[in-house]
Amino acid sequence: MISAGDFKNGLTLDMDGQVFQIIEFQHVKPGKGAAFVRTKLKNIISGGVVEKTFRPTEKFPQARIERKDMQYLYNDGDLYYFMDQETFEQTMVGQEAIGDSMKFVKENDVCRICSYKNEVFAIEPPLFVELEVTETEPGFAGNTAQGANKPATVETGAIISVPLFINIGDRLQIDTRTGEYLKRV
Repeated sequence: MISAGDFKNGLTLDMDGQVFQIIEFQHVKPGKGAAFVRTKLKNIISGGVVEKTFRPTEKFPQARIERKDMQYLYNDGDLYYFMDQETFEQTMVGQEAIGDSMKFVKENDVCRICSYKNEVFAIEPPLFVELEVTETEPGFAGNTAQGANKPATVETGAIISVPLFINIGDRLQIDTRTGEYLKRV
């Protein structure tokens, strides 16, 4: 159990059956009245952010979030299959837990599976991936103004903005957090 007086940024708590992560906290000692802790909490399953105040003596159980690296195998409709690389056990994850996190991930890439009480709630793809361009328009001669970009489709089906000199068949390094083109490899 963790008391509100011991809160730290990044700590995860189990409150009323919900899992919250502390984004910000502030100990407040007003001129009159009792001290309190003002927090900004993020529900890690739904993604919502709420602000709450607590008495410093309130206690909450700490939520243990398990993160495990697993290899992405394939998807079948709304189900995505992952394999534990140590035990070779397969895990199915539904589309609702995946969201947009898999749009830059191809088969056999290693992802981090986040779960709470054996319920998967999020997938963290690798920070950077290398993907091949499968479709893009050729760059135009004379259309080389600084910062000019065009859309390109990569092998996973995601569409990103790339410089005009990128062609079909080029391999690109992409930041999965922002979806930005980083460099040609």
